[in-house]
Amino acid sequence: MALYSPEVMDHFMNPRNVGEIENPDGVGEVGNAKCGDIMKMYLKIENGIIVDVKFETFGCGSAIASSSMATEMIKGKTVEQALKVTNRQVVNALGGLPSHKLHCSVLAEESIKAAVKDYYDKNNIPYDGKIFSDCKNCAGCDIRH
Repeated sequence: MALYSPEVMDHFMNPRNVGEIENPDGVGEVGNAKCGDIMKMYLKIENGIIVDVKFETFGCGSAIASSSMATEMIKGKTVEQALKVTNRQVVNALGGLPSHKLHCSVLAEESIKAAVKDYYDKNNIPYDGKIFSDCKNCAGCDIRH
């Protein structure tokens, strides 16, 4: 059996939505110190709908594929729908990831949440802090654990 599914290889070799959005409504950057992967996601939101999404990822093929798939999964969706995307859904959409690469899908989920949180913060939109419990900057936000 191949280590990577055809979907992973396709999103790695032909990533969708790569780049940066000028004047984004939300930006989220997350990283994993253990593996060195860094994901940055940019959102353009109109009337609560993600009309454009781009990413920049420094990392392995699984990280790039996870980022690409995550952007495809949230483009055209409401912000609330995007927040419900899980790392497991990203893995399933990719046809699986090796167990030692599952953290890449976690970063994809976290980058969506970080970008949405940035959008909420910029627009003074109230939110349930439990959604963003992995926030690395709790001292600077209203999240209560």
